[in-house]
Formats: sequence, C-alpha cells, structure tokens
Amino acid sequence: MDLYQRLQKGTYIIAEMSANHAGDINRAKEIIHAAKESGADCVKIQTYTADTMTIDCHNEYFNIARGTWEGENLYSLYVKAYTPWEWQPELKAEADKIGIDFFSTPFDKTSVDFLENMGMDFYKIASFELVDLPLIDYIASKGKPIIMSTGMANIGEIQEAVDTVRKHHNQLALLKCSSAYPAVSAQMNLKTIENMKEIFQVPVGLSDHSMGSVGAVTAVALGASIIEKHFCLGREIENPDSTFSMEPAEFRAMVQDIRQAETAIGHVSYEVTQDELTNVIFRRSIFVVKDVRKGEKLTPDHIRIIRPGYGLKPKYYEEVLGQTALMDLKRGTPLAFDMIGNV
Repeated sequence: MDLYQRLQKGTYIIAEMSANHAGDINRAKEIIHAAKESGADCVKIQTYTADTMTIDCHNEYFNIARGTWEGENLYSLYVKAYTPWEWQPELKAEADKIGIDFFSTPFDKTSVDFLENMGMDFYKIASFELVDLPLIDYIASKGKPIIMSTGMANIGEIQEAVDTVRKHHNQLALLKCSSAYPAVSAQMNLKTIENMKEIFQVPVGLSDHSMGSVGAVTAVALGASIIEKHFCLGREIENPDSTFSMEPAEFRAMVQDIRQAETAIGHVSYEVTQDELTNVIFRRSIFVVKDVRKGEKLTPDHIRIIRPGYGLKPKYYEEVLGQTALMDLKRGTPLAFDMIGNV
C-alpha cells in the first residue's frame, strides 16, 4: 500500500471498530459493511490480548479511578474489549471482498508478527504506545507505512517516535489526538495540526474522540489529510467504546460534510468564477444621473458612482470630473471614455 498516494486523492477516512463488535464476529463483519456504505475508506481493528497489554492484577495501580471506564480493572477491560485473533484473517478477507482497506494497531511484537503473517499492508501506532520506542522500532522494521497517534505526547516524545520510524524510511503520517473519551472540543487544540505539519514535514490528520463531526470537518479545513473515528452499529450495543462512537447515519453525514469541505477549500485562486461572472454587472460604476448637453463640463451633479457595473470603474471618477461631454448624455447612461474629453 502506498499511503501517500492514497492521501493525494482526498481525506483518508478511517472507521475504528475497536470493541464495538461486542464479542460477535457477525457484528464485526456487519460493521465492515456498514463502514463501507457510510463512506469510510478503511476499517481499523486492534490486535492484542489482555495478557499482551497488562497483567491480571487488581491492586490500585491496575484499577481505573476516573473517566469513561471508571471502576474497571485494566485486565478485565481488555478481556471485554479485545478482538479475537482467530477472527482477524476472516475480517480482513471480508474487507478485501467488498473493497475497503483494512489494518490494525498492534500492541506488542507477537501481534506484529501475527499481522505480518496476515499480510497487513500498513500499521497504526496508538497514542498510549507512542513512548514504546522498542515496539515502534519493531513495527517500522517491517517496512510498511505507519500512521501514528500523538495523544498525550509532548513535542520531544513525538520527535523521538518520528526519529525511530525514520531510521527505517517508512512512509509516516501523524494524527493529532486528544486521548480523552469522549474528547472535549475546548481541549482539542486543532491548530496544532498546522504546526505538526510544519515541524515534522509529514501528512497530519486527526484521531477524533469527540462527539459529532465539527472537530473532523474543522481539522480538514486546517489541513488534516486523515480522519479516524470510532464506528458502531448503535450506541445501545454496550461495549467499552460505544459511548463515544459514531453510528452509521452520523458517520455518513460526517463523510459528506468532509467531502463538501474539501470542495470548498479548493485551491488558491483569484479568478472570477463562472457563477460570479453573471453578478459582475451588479458592481458599482460611473453613471450619468442628470442630462448633460454636448459641450458641458461634468460636475458631481451630473455623474455618480452607483450600481450596476456597465459604466467606467469608480477609480476613474476624479479623472472624468471637469471633462467635457462630446455628445448629449441622457440620465441613466453608463459613462464611457469616448463620450468625454478634455476640450
């Protein structure tokens, strides 16, 4: 897969399945189809087990004290949320069959090896793993394009991760991300997208955990070339990610808004558009507003700058004042240079 070529075709929109399958492979396949129908370019999953993420321990370090998953134990949460590895080749085949890209976020070396055996074309690095430089180095060693989220990272941490990938010369894109679930608009700081593009000289997008599509569309207007959104069939299907995921109709509306935003952004142009041409005549110009006899000098009583735009441009007003009418000029006549002269 050539990531950069894909990004040249327009905003690359990723539907993140995550735990929204709620433990049902048929629902997972349905999500793939719904994502395709909703306009997504890609479906993403996550490849881990509870044991590859953490240990089964219930002391205070492993219990979540606040946020969306308050009261959960890390190990128990990952048991609920993970996508069984035996499903994943089947899910990729389903995506391939209907023509939607499919990739995954690996969380340790064993998951990277598993995905390599599946023939994965590119990889995602999650925000929480951005500081795991040995894992990033191992993923990058496979030579595949990488999309890397940067939530919670300071600029030095991002630079270290970018440098680790660049040792292997992979195609790389970064995602601005607010790693809160759901994210709050006031804390998203989307202008950072422009700055990240300038500093790291790679495509930058948004991993968007906010509700609604305002953040995603705004990000595109600010230069984001990738949008990632959690995707579910319905938020009533309970799972660890459902509360901040988009339903198909919402996702479809977001995609339409993004595509309209791309069209509106267009390119740098100071030309009059075809639709504007019909309105040029409603600009102001110089008109005769009082009958003028041949040989009379023009005064402010004779001419004014008014709409429509058939006469001389307003910038010539001072120049033509005091000139002599070379013919009779009737009120309502657009003034032209061949009607007057310095006689």
